[in-house]
Amino acid sequence: MARVDYTERIPNNVSLAENRRLLRALEEWRPRYLDWWQQMGPDGFQAKDVYLRTAISVDPQGWAHFDWVKMPEYRWGIFLAEPEPGRSIAFGEHKGTPAWQEVPGEYRGTLRRLIVTQGDTEPASVEQQRHLGRTCPSLYDLRNIFQVNVEEGRHLWAMVYLLHAHFGRDGREEAEGLLQRRSGDSDKPRILGAFNEKTPDWLSFFMFCFFTDRDGKYQLASLAESGFDPLSRTCRFMLTEEAHHMFVGEAGIGRVVQKTCELMREHRTDDVRRHGGIDLPTMQKYLNFHCSVSLDLFGSEISTNAANFYTAGLKGRFEETKKTDDHLLKEATYSIAVPDGDAVKMAEEPALLALNERLRDDYIADCQRGVDRWNATIKRHGIDLVLRLPHRGFHRAIGNFAELRVSPDGRIVSQAEWDARKHDWLPTPEDEAYVASLMTPVVEPGKFAGWIAPPTRGINGQPVEFQYVKLTPRE
Repeated sequence: MARVDYTERIPNNVSLAENRRLLRALEEWRPRYLDWWQQMGPDGFQAKDVYLRTAISVDPQGWAHFDWVKMPEYRWGIFLAEPEPGRSIAFGEHKGTPAWQEVPGEYRGTLRRLIVTQGDTEPASVEQQRHLGRTCPSLYDLRNIFQVNVEEGRHLWAMVYLLHAHFGRDGREEAEGLLQRRSGDSDKPRILGAFNEKTPDWLSFFMFCFFTDRDGKYQLASLAESGFDPLSRTCRFMLTEEAHHMFVGEAGIGRVVQKTCELMREHRTDDVRRHGGIDLPTMQKYLNFHCSVSLDLFGSEISTNAANFYTAGLKGRFEETKKTDDHLLKEATYSIAVPDGDAVKMAEEPALLALNERLRDDYIADCQRGVDRWNATIKRHGIDLVLRLPHRGFHRAIGNFAELRVSPDGRIVSQAEWDARKHDWLPTPEDEAYVASLMTPVVEPGKFAGWIAPPTRGINGQPVEFQYVKLTPRE
């Protein structure tokens, strides 16, 4: 096998060319990654030129380089944020000691599990979205999903680099496992439940980017506080790309809301399905589903694992260094929601054990800001309807509410009421079939499907009608 020129094909700032052992490991892994990409990456578009952003360095001039590229030839780089001189661990029992440049032996297994769990989400989302290109609402959106896909692939490379560079044979075996699991596979599913759900249509894709990729933001931000400096620096750089994925979700849903409101006013009706739109109640059902599935990704409200990660200095809180407490939390408490008979009440729990719930609270507040922006669009059109986040106990499979039936407004309801009302709260087969019926591809530059509004501006200064993906006239 010819040696890969890593300075050309794999832009990096980790001195790959100087580490022969690591070079050999990645040379063996890379062809299998490309096989996975061809099998499970975007279906039907591998040979197309796409206007993509590629990170070729971590400086402002290099991390967002735009050019035409075929996706299998994308330059999946390995980048760590620039080191912070004298960085020390900011929390836990090692607070104030120098950040680790090598894996501490006592935390080797735990760190590997954290990296593998995060790494497993990256190829999973590519697999979930691989067929969506064939039903794109525009070339602009087609390019955006491909940008998300290649960056999820780069994030996989980032985690695999850590496994190969710091975990020896165990890391190499875990890196192979990341390519062997498949989203939704009954025998080898992805590790986290949300990444085994189907993403059958573009409304689901936008919801996934808004809700599930936002969970990724908070998990990466927590890992960016890690006392293991290579993991911290890797996640800090990944967060610069994750922002685009959330933008695709929030802006995509916002454009669907915009088009729906325009159809409602134009035709003086709430029933926009007759005019090829997606009605707001259906969007609320999709919102309920994707929000609840993503809330489960934070884990149980009370978690000894989270407490142990924190105490060990492996995974911090969101924006840990901005908090003004003692960063030890041995005596602190935190309020969490708990079921109490047929109601929900707040209870004080040890803050160390409630770290998952604190992170979930930060996440919910962030989600609410996006929902508020959608509602501002609805209000501007004079429409008396408000989209709402469901209660944190709604449709949960993990934690305090997993065994309960909770309505979107936070009532604990009977099984009979749940059965009678669930079709008001979650997408029905009929809803899914209707949304699927709208998924007809639109690939003429500057044209958009009838259920979504155009964006206000193009990408990287290009016009909206730019040919972001080069297709032949018949495609």
